[in-house]
Amino acid sequence: MKAVILLAGPLFATAAVRNAVEGARWVIAADGGIRHAQALGLEVGLWVGDFDSSTPQDLANFPAVPRRTYPQAKDATDAELAIQAARASGASELLLLGGLGGELDHTLAHLTLSLKLAEAGLNASVTDGLRWAWPLVPPGRELALEANTPFSIVPMTDLEGLTIAGARWEASSLSLGLGSTRTLRNVAQGPLRLGLSRGRAVVFADRSPRAARAP
Repeated sequence: MKAVILLAGPLFATAAVRNAVEGARWVIAADGGIRHAQALGLEVGLWVGDFDSSTPQDLANFPAVPRRTYPQAKDATDAELAIQAARASGASELLLLGGLGGELDHTLAHLTLSLKLAEAGLNASVTDGLRWAWPLVPPGRELALEANTPFSIVPMTDLEGLTIAGARWEASSLSLGLGSTRTLRNVAQGPLRLGLSRGRAVVFADRSPRAARAP
């Protein structure tokens, strides 16, 4: 089951986002992320958080949405609480909208949360509508990127056995250390097939209109 998590970071309601939310059976808003629901025409099933980033107008606009309120002094972000609620409902695929481009510590936390989800066998993606991020853990994954889409693979640990197929610069059984920039700024030639024997990484891709027109 696909679940959409609405986070409070910036979000562009692009065609890629609208396509991605199709078929979602469960929408959970994390605090101020509820504001994205109107732009995408989504019906929110649950609203969680401490509500410090929700305005009085937000509360007035969504009076019927069930709320799960937490204290501000808590041990998890609103995003993590929303993810926990989605997993408890049986979600196997999570789309974190508004998860990039906001406060840096929260952005990094969203990316590490996506890695944790991937290691638990859940498919996760994080986006602001223009830029997308996916966790990469063994044994790898395939990404349905269009030709000429710029992408980067950022190691979050040392990597072993990294294979890149379907790109301008391909690789086989590549070993990379944490901090390596060798796999930044590649270009997909179509669907991207990534293999990994050991380690964790995050794949970033630019799906903006400008990137789509790049030669």
